[in-house]
Amino acid sequence: MTAVLVSLLVLALAPARAADLTREEVVRKLAVATPAAPADFSGRSLEKLDLSDLDLSFARFTGANMRAVKLDSAWLRGARLAGANLNLAWVMRADFTGADLAGASVQGLVVAPGLEFSAAHAPLFAGASFAGARVIARFGHLDLRGADFSGARMAADMRNQSMGLMRMDFTGANLEGARFAGADLGRAVLSWANLRGADFRGAALHMANFVGADLRGADLTGADATGATFDQAKLDGAIGLPTVRGLVLRAQ
Repeated sequence: MTAVLVSLLVLALAPARAADLTREEVVRKLAVATPAAPADFSGRSLEKLDLSDLDLSFARFTGANMRAVKLDSAWLRGARLAGANLNLAWVMRADFTGADLAGASVQGLVVAPGLEFSAAHAPLFAGASFAGARVIARFGHLDLRGADFSGARMAADMRNQSMGLMRMDFTGANLEGARFAGADLGRAVLSWANLRGADFRGAALHMANFVGADLRGADLTGADATGATFDQAKLDGAIGLPTVRGLVLRAQ
């Protein structure tokens, strides 16, 4: 069993809380919602409900328990998920464009039917906000253009090494213009990611993997890159390189 699967098993075995609503009740609330009075599920438990294929655009889930909820092919554009628990949620083909996940817990999302990336199952997070959120997930190859990870906690939890280390994975993701100011990306994998124009001001990048990443025009002012790897990375026009602590650039 891989380290990732062991760690997901640990999350899955955490104490569960039954859902407050059924899928049918959610559908009825959505049916009477209006732009002026969107459906509001704030603070409710939707744990393990199957909400696949539903239009949840602009619905409110602030502080909701959405652990292991199924959101396959759901439409969540502009949805308010601040402070929600989305650990182990199924999000294949879901559209979170412009959604607010500030302060949410987003760990172990199911983004593909297996461990390999599948473009046919990829969720969308372009322009979504994860500001201040706790995020440990497989976001490799996803569309995260303009997403906001400011102050997000994405460092690997080294206390879980004995059970298998989970780390943030942005391998090959499109993060053009994304914001990581003040975020903790300790041991995160950003290899071959598109990070053009991204904002890493004051970010903690300890032991992060930027191999082959495109950082042209990115702002790294005041970041701490101690132990980070930038082999084959493109840094043309990157801002603030002289201020980056621990930065080591090997000859290409």
